[in-house]
Amino acid sequence: MFEGRFPELLIIFVVALVVLGPHKLPQVAALIGRWLGNARAMARQFRDQLEEEAQNMQRPVVDPTRPSPPAAPVTPPPAAAAPESATPDSASHERGA
Repeated sequence: MFEGRFPELLIIFVVALVVLGPHKLPQVAALIGRWLGNARAMARQFRDQLEEEAQNMQRPVVDPTRPSPPAAPVTPPPAAAAPESATPDSASHERGA
């Protein structure tokens, strides 16, 4: 919009002073300031909502009506060394071979 050049702002101020007069210019400036403040607040709120929605889109969607998948079965830890009586050699001795 404006590039912040001082001569342009000075010309706008002088024209507004001539058109509105010295009594009404502060009121109009305050009104314009409120409008700009509200517009900035709305833009900030809109941006925050968009960012929040973008973050929500990246998360997986959880449907509360759908049951959760079953938990993965828990496998027991590997057994410790088998006792000696369970070895094939000891089994053959027990049978009398």
